[in-house]
Amino acid sequence: MQIKGVLFDFSGTLFRIEPVRSWLRAVLTEREVTVDEADFERYVSELEAAGALPGGPPPRQVPARLAAVWATRDQSAELHREAFTNVARQVALPDPGLYDALYERHRTPAAWRPYPDAAEVLGALRDSGIRTGVVSNIGWDLRPVFRAHGLDSSIESYVLSYEHGIQKPDARIFHTACTSLGLDPADVVMVGDDRQADGGAAALGCDVRFVRHLPVEERPDGLRTLGLVPGVA
Repeated sequence: MQIKGVLFDFSGTLFRIEPVRSWLRAVLTEREVTVDEADFERYVSELEAAGALPGGPPPRQVPARLAAVWATRDQSAELHREAFTNVARQVALPDPGLYDALYERHRTPAAWRPYPDAAEVLGALRDSGIRTGVVSNIGWDLRPVFRAHGLDSSIESYVLSYEHGIQKPDARIFHTACTSLGLDPADVVMVGDDRQADGGAAALGCDVRFVRHLPVEERPDGLRTLGLVPGVA
């Protein structure tokens, strides 16, 4: 196919959220809450098991009372916050203000790191005249993350689930994203890390290519090797 446009997922594809350990440490420091090392390690382990960090490890089990909100969490900002703050509340943290503070921390550019080859690949697509967008299941505005890390100049459109009330793998969100680029889905590649969610673009006729959701240190060239731009591999 002749690629005319590329849609990227956000978390686990272009950017990676910080580990639970540094997420919790940053918020404890900001709020001047002191805990001993044993308690800190226990909180880290329990938050990981609960799936409390958006973009981090998934929950080992979602409580039945949260199942409905969890399934639709990316359809609105309110549902997203409710889902993640409530799974976090399964962990008995020492300050009741920590749950909202942790949620706010994950929305900051400091909590995210771009993958090492993201700037190169996005820049090469832009320079080649290939239109580029982001389509993400998310409950908040990620545009400031791209701006803070200098990647916004390469992105032409953002289609975020909470702004449209639709989440991947629903084909409608990919249709909206292709339309935002002015392109036929057959001319567009969807790049993501989730075979179910991002794979939904195939129903629309997009080519779909996958990267592995790994820490940034362990995936230096996952985007580069997808063959999106001639000469960049």
